[in-house]
Amino acid sequence: MTTQIKKQNSTVLLLTLTAIMTAMVYVFTAFVNIKLPITANGGLVHLGNVPLFIGAILFGKKLGAISGGIGMALFDLLSGWTLWAPFTLIIVAAMGWVVGAVAYNRRKPLYYLLALIAALVIKIIGYYIAEAIIFQNPIVPLSSIPGNIVQITVASVITLALIHPLEKLTKFIKL
Repeated sequence: MTTQIKKQNSTVLLLTLTAIMTAMVYVFTAFVNIKLPITANGGLVHLGNVPLFIGAILFGKKLGAISGGIGMALFDLLSGWTLWAPFTLIIVAAMGWVVGAVAYNRRKPLYYLLALIAALVIKIIGYYIAEAIIFQNPIVPLSSIPGNIVQITVASVITLALIHPLEKLTKFIKL
């Protein structure tokens, strides 16, 4: 097989996996969630981060950034959270990029944990800034931090439980 054909196959595979993971992020965000009535500004705890994290760990930072950012921003656009979509696109894409950059090709639980902690930090800081801008108040966003911690912690536990068996299934896929 020539180098040109291998590169084309790799590109097609990356596009296909990115589309599938984007759809999964959207579905897990839209349909596997709990609205939080306790925070002043609403909020949502969802499992969309699970396919985001798995995709970034298994297939890299590009896939993580694109599928996470687009999948969750699409949810915002289609579910009445439209104002949040640009912030979500940037914040979640950054989370996917960093998780992929830290964990992809390292295949060790320590790197997975570091990557997921970095995602938590990005989410807390990113959404704090977004809420401070949207609500024009630096105090209101503090009420969202516990929900963000719960969301990323739950997604991290599920991701860590699933990643090893999924690695075995995908070890032959090279992008």
